[in-house]
Amino acid sequence: MSRRNRLGRAVKRTPLLAGLPSEVAVLSAIAFCVALGFGILLPSLPIFASTFDVSALQASSVISVFALVRFVTSPLAGTLVDRLGERTVLATGLFIVAISSAAAGFSQNLPQLLVLRGAGGLGSSMFTVSAMALLLRVVDSSQRGRASGAFQGGFLLGGVAGPAVGGLVVAWSIRAPFFVYALTVGAAGVVALTMLTKAKLRDREHAVAGDESGKLEQLRVALKDRAYQAALGANLVTGMIVFGFRSSVVPLFVVEGLDRGASISGIGFLVAAAVQAVMLLPAGRMADTQGRRKALLYGSIATAISMIFLTAADAATNGLGKAALAGTVIFLISMGIQGFGGAFMGSAPSAVVGDIMGGRKGGIVVATYQMMSDFGAIVGPLMAGLIVDLYDFNWAFAAGAAIALIPIFLIIRMPETLQRSKELPAS
Repeated sequence: MSRRNRLGRAVKRTPLLAGLPSEVAVLSAIAFCVALGFGILLPSLPIFASTFDVSALQASSVISVFALVRFVTSPLAGTLVDRLGERTVLATGLFIVAISSAAAGFSQNLPQLLVLRGAGGLGSSMFTVSAMALLLRVVDSSQRGRASGAFQGGFLLGGVAGPAVGGLVVAWSIRAPFFVYALTVGAAGVVALTMLTKAKLRDREHAVAGDESGKLEQLRVALKDRAYQAALGANLVTGMIVFGFRSSVVPLFVVEGLDRGASISGIGFLVAAAVQAVMLLPAGRMADTQGRRKALLYGSIATAISMIFLTAADAATNGLGKAALAGTVIFLISMGIQGFGGAFMGSAPSAVVGDIMGGRKGGIVVATYQMMSDFGAIVGPLMAGLIVDLYDFNWAFAAGAAIALIPIFLIIRMPETLQRSKELPAS
């Protein structure tokens, strides 16, 4: 039996976190705490902003400013990671989010709230870039898919639990979610300082010592890499479709297109989350045993198919009447398919980035990768909303399917990176 087959069988029998460095479990726990607090806060943000007697657009801007600042400051976060190290930037970013969130709970007007939420966006970009950079450095090539899946699993579980807890918190006080968010993120910062170690990183730095290059040169080399291009395309689609089209248009489609209650939308998102949670381990295993390219194809194709099913759901509703069961069933199937694809899109692209970095510092490479998702999350809702206003839901979903097809061509032409021997210059 070949060494690769033996490795594949061993990984297939291995639970998600077994055999992975302790830092993976710590980072996954931190991700859960952050997502839990964010999930508690997010639904109440526009409601809290509306208490300042502002328009709906102004109230919604408290969400957009966070994403915008995240996107703009990602290059700065990448630079700080390269200069100060992942753990320092990670903990600092978490404390910035915690302090700004607690201060935002005392806001007396919209400008104060916007400034403080913007500061939180800076801390969030520092946390996200440094956490991903650290995760990809502490694991070996054969572990990056599972490690990325575990990290995404922390976000997923926290994101599901957050809104459920948020209803109870808001019932107590409209300002309370800010302080709960500050508490969960602050606790994550303490965990980062006390439970993350530099030992493994020092070992890796000694192992690659003597291979130096500038950060911009490192990014330039990465951008020429077809595998990195495929990872960027995949992450852009994740931002536009999963964080953009799905979050902005799907709830409206359920209420206006399917003529169903908002609870059906919640069930659809729960189906997507459940399927994604179940598939995280198989997706990570595939990326680590059968290659990043195959896992990326699974994720991208499934994402495109899910948007096609949403188009079919709208067509079935229009053809059979708004109360037709067929449209609702197709909608739920589409959300399950999207959850399936999300498991692969959450592990394989970041594993590719880790292969390209090769265990070396690559803050600017990770930051650029993260910026693609943030950019998609900013542009996606605007594009989807415009298409719905000008045409209809099925046109928006068809556009989403077309966008999801784009990275497939990049993935087909990319080289496999699982066993890559030539890596980026060290920092």
